[in-house]
Parts: sequence; C-alpha cells; structure tokens
Amino acid sequence: MTYCLGIVTSEGLVMASDSRSNAGYDQVNVCRKMYRFIIEGERVFVILTSGSLSISQSVLSLLRADFDAGRGLATAPSVYHAARIVGDTVRHVSEMDRASLERDNYSFNVHLLLGGQIRGEDPALYLIYPQGNPLQATEDSPYLQLGEVKYGRPILDRGIERDTPLEIAAKYALLSLDATMRSHGTVGPPIDLLLYRKDSLTVDRYRRLEGSDPDLTLIHTSWESSLRRAVQQLPEIDFARQPASDLG
Repeated sequence: MTYCLGIVTSEGLVMASDSRSNAGYDQVNVCRKMYRFIIEGERVFVILTSGSLSISQSVLSLLRADFDAGRGLATAPSVYHAARIVGDTVRHVSEMDRASLERDNYSFNVHLLLGGQIRGEDPALYLIYPQGNPLQATEDSPYLQLGEVKYGRPILDRGIERDTPLEIAAKYALLSLDATMRSHGTVGPPIDLLLYRKDSLTVDRYRRLEGSDPDLTLIHTSWESSLRRAVQQLPEIDFARQPASDLG
C-alpha cells in the first residue's frame, strides 16, 4: 500500500509521497515513489507512483529513456500531452506484461500522478489510470491522491483551496500523510515532499523526511495538541434541548 498526494494552487504545486512498499510479490520494504524530469528553464515534471512496484519501474524506465534521448516528455507541447505520453507508456507496459500477470492471478495495478509546468502555460496536475487515461485536477478539486486515500482526505477537503498559499498547502500535505500513517500501518516514512513555484521552471525546494525527522515530529505533536485544544474549546452540547419524553 502507499499514499501519494498532489496539490495544485495558484502559486504552484505540492507533491508528496510515502516510501512504504511491502505488499504482494515485490518484496521491497522501502522504495522511493517520486521521480523528476527537468529541463531547466523549459519544463518540470514530477511523477508519483502507486501500485505494483515492478510495473511502475517499467513505466518510469521507459519514460526516462525517452526523456534522456530528447523524446517523450522532453518534447510534449503541454502538460496534458505529457499526461497522454505517460498513459501511452502505461498501455505499452500493459501490452507486454498484463497477460502474464493475470495468468498468475496478479492484477495490472499502477496509478500515477503527474504534476508539472511547461514554459508558457500554467502548472497542472493529472492522475493517470491503469488504462492510460488521464484525469485533471480542477479549480474546484485542486488535489489528487493515490493509494490509501481515505484517512488523509478530510483535512484536505476542509483546508485546500485554489488560492491556498504554497507553504500552507505543504503543511496540509504533511498533515494528510501524518493522518494516514497514524491510521494505516502500511503507509510510512521516509516522506518525499516537493514544492514547485509557478514559472520557476526548476526544483529547488525538496525534503526527504525520515520518521525521526525533528520537523516532522514537531508538526505531528503540534497538530495533535492543537486539535485537542480546539475540541476542548468547542461549545458545550446542550442536552437539555431534548426532552426526556422524546427518547421513546
């Protein structure tokens, strides 16, 4: 299992992922799920992956080979076309591996988040499904998730908007990951966190936070104490408003 998150705001992108991978036949406990494709001053792409590690590695290896050769993501005219290129690569791997996997009762399971910007257009965020089709984050729904999504979603629904400042969105991302790790043992550190500021066309704000990282620990403890304090300060529940005779 995994948890990956992308947020697109008016100021740029926040991309975050855990590094736990211990299910199925992959037999790998910790693995990075964040990949960068950058041509300084021209284009920046960040890809997050979930699902079968072997499938995602095949997809990323093909994307990297084309990118380094000046093809594929290196020439996409828009982030939408880049998402289509990623989807085409997923379908290509599917054609190679799906039949063999399903013959042995393994599903073809891979999902990817693609966030990025090409010079001349706004940053964008897409989810690419195992069938290769992309879904774009919108102004009304400015974040997308992969993997074990339900535990980290409530805080995003309450706090993330299109105009949320980038640094604040990063805090929401960490809290979303923290909630998921607290409630689900198959999601865990290290956490990769990347902030991309609109029109910078480079990546200069990245952290890899281990489980013992003091900043991560401080955010966790501060959030828990603040949440308890906020609950204690809520108005008292007035049970006198419900007459005992109405209880049946």
